[in-house]
Amino acid sequence: MSSFPIEAVRAQFPALSNNPDLIFFDNPGGTQVPQRVIDAVSHYWATSCANVGGAFATSQRTDVTVAAARAAMARLIGTPDPYEIVFGQSMTALTFHIARSFGETLRPGDEFIVTNLDHDANVAPWLDLEAAGAMIRRVPFDPTTGILDMAALEAMLTPGKTRLLAITAASNALGTMPDLKRAIELAHAAGVLVYVDAVQFVPHCSTDVRALGGDFLACSAYKFFGPHLGVLYGKREHLERLRPHKVRPAKTTIPHCWEQGTLNHECLAGVVAAVEYIESIGMEAMQRYEAELGAQLLDGLHALPEITVYGPGKTGRVPTVAFNVAGYAPRAVSEKLGAAGIASWSGNYYAVGVMEALGLPNGAVRVGLAHYNTREEIEHLLAVLQTLKK
Repeated sequence: MSSFPIEAVRAQFPALSNNPDLIFFDNPGGTQVPQRVIDAVSHYWATSCANVGGAFATSQRTDVTVAAARAAMARLIGTPDPYEIVFGQSMTALTFHIARSFGETLRPGDEFIVTNLDHDANVAPWLDLEAAGAMIRRVPFDPTTGILDMAALEAMLTPGKTRLLAITAASNALGTMPDLKRAIELAHAAGVLVYVDAVQFVPHCSTDVRALGGDFLACSAYKFFGPHLGVLYGKREHLERLRPHKVRPAKTTIPHCWEQGTLNHECLAGVVAAVEYIESIGMEAMQRYEAELGAQLLDGLHALPEITVYGPGKTGRVPTVAFNVAGYAPRAVSEKLGAAGIASWSGNYYAVGVMEALGLPNGAVRVGLAHYNTREEIEHLLAVLQTLKK
């Protein structure tokens, strides 16, 4: 294993020390938060609790907090323009908002492309446009490898008809990372916009929206060690062209016009702290360490004859793994793991298309690693799974 300050890292997460008997592998569902995020939220409440735009000190401090959060997210995902950052209740809510506005621009014969690898938060909002006359097309993936069918995607892109491609940067079920840059290049060559679900990508990989070239990218702060809120990047030209749905007195300029109601200011203070935490560790160092843990996990799972692992091999993925144990329902496995102090998840995790393609009506067990997990925790997981026989 490469050198990584794992003990120093774990010491920054109170939930890990306060629950010493719990091994937390439900990171795809939401990560733990470092002390600095807890402190930032508390500090905001204690010193700056007010609405924005007021002529008094605490309101002005809140203005600074909101601006700092936009700047922090712009750094994290790689845009020089913080006004291309929109905050909202969740990635799901933001995506429905954008899809609704797209629906108002539909023309006869318009098509939208979604993938069977995606979380339903990047599928259902576009499916809603069928009621307005849009046609929805679905890109399959290879069930044996978990790899998206790029040839099928290319064949579906129709200049003049296809309006938008909705695609994941990393599957929340299989961990698969499609060739996102290639998908965006193909879409743009056909005059098609691209909406990227990066909820599972941003916590594990360096993100550069300008280098990728996508038009929209959505993520969730609670998946990268921050509070529960959603973040949307949109190219300025699109945010200014589409019509937002807002109350009449709200600002008409971006990004404010896309942010319905009062933002969660205390959580925005936590977003700043979460980004600063990632910067203090370094995303590349986190990614290298997680790749080593992920390889250990996959090797161990594949060595157990009772276990079927779904998805790709050790490369082209984030450290999120879905599997089943012969003779056990997924929920039963999660319960066994929970009794042994291991947090996992079971079911479809809203990856409906994935489970349908795999023929798994009850879904699968999912474990996902973060940079605060350890080699010893993986060994314990494998030891418990080894006790499960048909």
